[in-house]
Amino acid sequence: MNRLKSITAVIVVMAAVVFGYWIRGPAQSGGQSQSKQSQAVPAGTDLTCSMHPQIRQPKPGKCPLCGMDLISAGNYSGGSCGSGELKLSEAAEKLAGIETTPVERKFVPMEVRMLGRITYNEETLSYVNAKFQGRIDRLFVKSTGVAVKKGDSLAEVYSPDLRVQQELIQAASLKEAKPNDAGAAAYLVSMKEKYRLSGFSDEEINEILKRGKGIDRMTGASLVAGVLLTITAPASGVVIEKDVNESKYIERGDKLFTIANLDWVWINLEAYETDLAWLKYGQYAEFTTDAYPGRKFEGRISLIQPSVDQATRTVKVRITANNHEGKLKPGMLVHAIIHAKISEDGKVIDSSLAGKWISPMHPEVIRDGPGKCDICGKPMVTAESLGLAGGKEKDAIPPLVIPASAALLTGKRAVVYVSLPGRKGAYECREVVLGPRAGDCFIVESGLKEGESVVTSGSFKIDSSLQILAKTSMMKASSGTAPEPMPEIPAGRDKPPDPAR
Repeated sequence: MNRLKSITAVIVVMAAVVFGYWIRGPAQSGGQSQSKQSQAVPAGTDLTCSMHPQIRQPKPGKCPLCGMDLISAGNYSGGSCGSGELKLSEAAEKLAGIETTPVERKFVPMEVRMLGRITYNEETLSYVNAKFQGRIDRLFVKSTGVAVKKGDSLAEVYSPDLRVQQELIQAASLKEAKPNDAGAAAYLVSMKEKYRLSGFSDEEINEILKRGKGIDRMTGASLVAGVLLTITAPASGVVIEKDVNESKYIERGDKLFTIANLDWVWINLEAYETDLAWLKYGQYAEFTTDAYPGRKFEGRISLIQPSVDQATRTVKVRITANNHEGKLKPGMLVHAIIHAKISEDGKVIDSSLAGKWISPMHPEVIRDGPGKCDICGKPMVTAESLGLAGGKEKDAIPPLVIPASAALLTGKRAVVYVSLPGRKGAYECREVVLGPRAGDCFIVESGLKEGESVVTSGSFKIDSSLQILAKTSMMKASSGTAPEPMPEIPAGRDKPPDPAR
């Protein structure tokens, strides 16, 4: 029995020794591995950490940050390259799916799509205000939406506040009663002069005297029986506001009616900040409405607001459109499309304005030569002075463009990877300044030259390799500083220092 126990104990001890040896490995394996690693690293080769590539050490050891064994940085460099360069073998290029595209100059079409709403043209609104105190005795227009023509009767007002007209008629009556009285004649002359100073013409004064009733010069209203005034429409259009009712008393300055001329309407749109480079005053625009599917309406940009809406981060854009057919109704929703192309100097190309002159206040007024605007009277200006390239594409210099897939954006920086000429498989990280985006392309402001080849597929794989090598990449700008040296590990310590201490 004791012999059996002894044999069992010996077997257990031997099993424990074998298991411990298997777990720990040969006593000299670590030293041999370290020796082999030292022999595998050529002289002058830096070692780095695969998790912390900023660490550089000329001798084998462990990373002071994570404790991992250092590896040779040269194993991933692909040869001798610059701080932002990487060289790949032909097999590595195929595995990474590297594709390149040449940098070229060309005009890239851009479509700016915006949503908006039709509204009244405020420049064509006419307001009918009370120029005297009185009472609305009769309304000829009793609801909004009624179409009127210039001179149509709107309302009849009773008012005793018509002294000037009454004085003129009384002066004429006195002159007729006393034709030889010099005082009566002088009184009539003074009253006529008073009317002239108020803005009445001689023809209107004679008409008042002939008919024996007054005419309100400011409203075009006529006096009936000395105390009744007929208010007429100052312009043709549609009554969109009615602020009076019959028997209502009014004061001087009260607004009575608002009339809108719908021959020209406004379309208020909203544009994103990124689209502003493609929009210019006077630019041609197309838009559609749900009411007339398939029908395209035309207009021109008449205003780009100088400020950004803080709530929506958009800019208000206004189009002025012809509506002589009357199809466009205020309140309609529209889908606007603006086709644009940009030249190298940032001007929007609009061939329809080649050699044309345009009104600085009313872009719908376009002429072949200088002159004055028919609406506001301001001098016409050239399209080029408004930021438009009025010529054809052949007369403008196209911008430098690259595919959008070639640019790696970090928010503050943009980098591309350029295939180095004469060095097969060599690529360089280069920081560029990008202009506006046009569909699948970016306009390049600086950093590239025409004819260079940029990586359009596989650029992220190149960038990740450069990041591991702690070289210039998308996440690391070129600083020109030396690599961070590896901190010294105190003797007798196999593990890195605890960062918490």
